[in-house]
Amino acid sequence: MIPKQSTYRDRLQPWHLIRHLPNCQRLTVARFARRPDAESYLNALRRLMPAVPHTIVFVNAVSVLDENSVPIQTQLPLKV
Repeated sequence: MIPKQSTYRDRLQPWHLIRHLPNCQRLTVARFARRPDAESYLNALRRLMPAVPHTIVFVNAVSVLDENSVPIQTQLPLKV
């Protein structure tokens, strides 16, 4: 997966409701600004589709670098 810089929308809606797919894949079903909204939506999905596994995850848009990590260049240099 190619790392991307987080957008303003990503920072506004950090709670993601994901559906688990085969082969360790996942699909983002919905995104929410508040956890109680995500939990209410999850309860509705569990009533409508009880056999399909869903999970609420918090996706932190701010990445913290530790002393062993290497920062990823987000913009390519322009050659004139």
